Amino acid sequence: MPRQLWVEEPARKRRMPDAVRTAAVRAVLIMSLTIIQAMVAFLSTLTGSWLAFPMVLSSVASTVVATWAVLDVWVTRQVWNQRHGVVSEPSSTARQMRRERRRAQRAARAAERDEAGGRIRGRRSAGDLSRA
Repeated sequence: MPRQLWVEEPARKRRMPDAVRTAAVRAVLIMSLTIIQAMVAFLSTLTGSWLAFPMVLSSVASTVVATWAVLDVWVTRQVWNQRHGVVSEPSSTARQMRRERRRAQRAARAAERDEAGGRIRGRRSAGDLSRA
């Protein structure tokens, strides 16, 4: 039997959500450009070039933007977790308590419906139409 060249292995970690991955890629690109810009500013300062002062100013601005991009990754991740929920195990006690609470609420609503005799609250009989 010939040996396979490519063997698929299951992923060890879950993939990042698309929004978070996009923000992370953007942050890495901005950070790498900022590092390159800072290096050019440093080298042009060493050589005494006229380009040194504008490059130092733009490096400071780029550092602010890079910090903002990293914060964007963190905020995007937090928002995604809040909207889509975090992964929890089926044996989680919080999930079990939630299920029990929902069952109790359903049972209470069903009992309330049975007591009301199937009538919808707020409905009046035909003789009550003239009352406002």
